Amino acid sequence: MKIVYSIYYAFWWLISLLPFRVLYLLSGGLYLLIAHGVKYRHKVIWKNLTDSFPEKSETELHTIEKQFYRLFCDYIVETIKMMTISKAEFRRRMVYTGTEEVNRLLKEGQSVAVYLGHVFNWEWMTSLPLWITEDCQCCELYHPLENAAMDKLFKVVREKQNALCIPMQESLRKIMQFNREGHPVVVGYIADQVPLWWNIHHWTDFLHHDTPVLTGTERIVRHTNQAVFYGDIRRLKRGYYQCDMRLMTTEPKKTTEWEITDWYFKMLEESIRREPANWLWSHNRWKRTHEEFDRDWIEKDGKVVRRENNETSENLKTRLER
Repeated sequence: MKIVYSIYYAFWWLISLLPFRVLYLLSGGLYLLIAHGVKYRHKVIWKNLTDSFPEKSETELHTIEKQFYRLFCDYIVETIKMMTISKAEFRRRMVYTGTEEVNRLLKEGQSVAVYLGHVFNWEWMTSLPLWITEDCQCCELYHPLENAAMDKLFKVVREKQNALCIPMQESLRKIMQFNREGHPVVVGYIADQVPLWWNIHHWTDFLHHDTPVLTGTERIVRHTNQAVFYGDIRRLKRGYYQCDMRLMTTEPKKTTEWEITDWYFKMLEESIRREPANWLWSHNRWKRTHEEFDRDWIEKDGKVVRRENNETSENLKTRLER
């Protein structure tokens, strides 16, 4: 693994040394390959777009798809650049608003949660520590990659600006540790991913879809009493972004169950409708349906388990009403 990692690292580092203007030339070539050559995940992208924007014409949807491919290719080279970009350059290209309120809450001893979506370029959110008071730790939760060498490399790149990467399965334990030690933290949660069947506890209306959503983020936020912000990323121009830190609540325990999650998806949808090409449409976000869930799964004592094969829908309805 060490040899493979060293090869990956050297290759990534060398490409990252290229100036942005050259990297964007590479992005242009990559666009021709994936958009017109292999047509990367075209069926998934097209289905997602047509189902999410039934009011748009086919011409409009084709325009969004082409824009998406261009932004996706820019995302790739911009992520590569994170290996060697300077702090000053990062601050110039990724600007934040609303961090004054974040820093005020941190100084008062309250940790902060930042809800994010797969909006370009979400990887550049690792620059947030450059805007946060120095005595507070910024963290991001992530799913480890199956390829150990690539997982290690991505972790190194994402932590270049001192944003600590925490595996999802260790998230609550690590955040509670910071709390016990009296260290307020800022935690980034990318919460628009597809939950596994046995992690589905809530559905919400999102882009004309009955959507299963991750609820672990809200559980952590409520349990640790983190102030909640939505990180609203917008693309100013090529290679320049702005993230508006929009306060959702400073008292998560006073909200009703899944209220924060529903707020988040409403705000995320607003961001997507504002800049439709700027979201990760190649992700098969709606591969799990409510019909399949009701057919094959049931919630027992707060846990989602597979239904027995001989259990009828009437039995299911009776058990849920108990």
